[in-house]
Amino acid sequence: MKNPRVFVAGLFHETNTFVETPTCLADFKIRRDAEILDALGDGSPMDGFLETAHDFRWEVIPGVQYFASPSGPVDDDVFTAFWSELLPRLRAALDGGIDAIFLILHGAMATNGCDDVEGELLEKIGSTPGAADLPVFAVLDLHANVSEAMVRHASALIPYRENPHIDARQTAVRGAQLLWRCLAAGDTPRTHFLHSGIVLAPPDTGTDGPVMGPLEATARGLEESGGYMEVGIAAGFAHADTRFTGLSFWVVSSQPEITCFRALESLFGQAQALARQLQPSEWTVDAALDRIEAEKKFPALLVEPADNIGGGAPGDATFLLRALLQRPIGRAGVILHDPAAVSALQDTTPGETVRLSLGGRGSRLDPGPVELDVTLVRLTDGKFELEDRQSHMASMGGCFIDMQACAVVTHGHLTILLTSKRTAPMDLGQWRSQGIDPESLEIITVKAAVAHRRAYDPITASTFTVKTPGPCSSDLGSLPYRRLRRPI
Repeated sequence: MKNPRVFVAGLFHETNTFVETPTCLADFKIRRDAEILDALGDGSPMDGFLETAHDFRWEVIPGVQYFASPSGPVDDDVFTAFWSELLPRLRAALDGGIDAIFLILHGAMATNGCDDVEGELLEKIGSTPGAADLPVFAVLDLHANVSEAMVRHASALIPYRENPHIDARQTAVRGAQLLWRCLAAGDTPRTHFLHSGIVLAPPDTGTDGPVMGPLEATARGLEESGGYMEVGIAAGFAHADTRFTGLSFWVVSSQPEITCFRALESLFGQAQALARQLQPSEWTVDAALDRIEAEKKFPALLVEPADNIGGGAPGDATFLLRALLQRPIGRAGVILHDPAAVSALQDTTPGETVRLSLGGRGSRLDPGPVELDVTLVRLTDGKFELEDRQSHMASMGGCFIDMQACAVVTHGHLTILLTSKRTAPMDLGQWRSQGIDPESLEIITVKAAVAHRRAYDPITASTFTVKTPGPCSSDLGSLPYRRLRRPI
């Protein structure tokens, strides 16, 4: 077999439709043509594909890649711009002759006018002259909201299997290996799909949890016993109000459809039974602080899913900051996304005390900024490299992180890291790069749901997931869904 020529591109965004601030083109990092090859070695899914393609001696034809951190509804002109850049590159690749198309996607991107961006993209690719008969493989985030259009227009969807997403890079490797099998055999599989009728709150999507853990184990057993190329599970992203939101399953195989659906129905039945057993598990903030004060197991972690930066929330909610000010139990660390506060500190000298308005601007559910006298410790450029190259954060764009300008300030027992760019708390390098040892703190707040666990569980003695208002609330019944399929 001649060395295959594979066209690669990417479009990656997890869209929280309940966030008030829109996501615009300027929020996306864009790589074009040979710039995509610069991802080699950065720990991202694109890196995994490129290394595997090199090992197989494929000729990689790079197209265009757009990616941005989770945030609010995406402007329609973002997808328009992406497709206007991708189409001529795809046509040129098709004219030159390619053997396959490989995509790095998220699976839960929505614009103001389209709640199934990945499905529309795959349909557009498939309708491009010359592409219809090519295998199209797409890597997906575990939190994809998979649609029938995505399934219909992709030969294979390859999802992450871990949450936290420690396997994002490896998933692209697995996808490229499956593509190699198909190219070597001259066989293009099909994807068979079933929605569960279940929406899981993000804290319930951890793969060590009572739903996703058993389902992933069943999927791997079905793969082995049934000889399927892939038994995929997407936990879904509950904070996207779309027709496709929720837990879903699929089988990638060349076997008869009826055989594949038997596997899907077994997953469906298991998911229904497991979901009925779920119980609310979030503390009130006061109850959590009561327990921390009584037990004195430090460091103690206060996890705030409602302001989950990794789910698109503003990252500046003040509920925990206010609570820690009222109850100075011990040395506490808080991270807030607050570019205005960082900007206000630029002419301040370390050691100087100033009054700032902190946080509380990103959501109408927040009581508003906290007025506080703080002492500046240091100003930084906010750049750091992940300590853990398998960090969940690497799945979103590699291991080199830029929080933009940052400031570290203190107020009594509080150490506050202020960032100019929302940065999810998925790696301890976020603290240490700013001169803060997280293990020296007695209470640490994180605006997360699951993705923080790999970094924080090894250093914390106790963890309390707390209930606060916010656009990533785990109380899904409180969210104003309009498009969600029913019954659910």
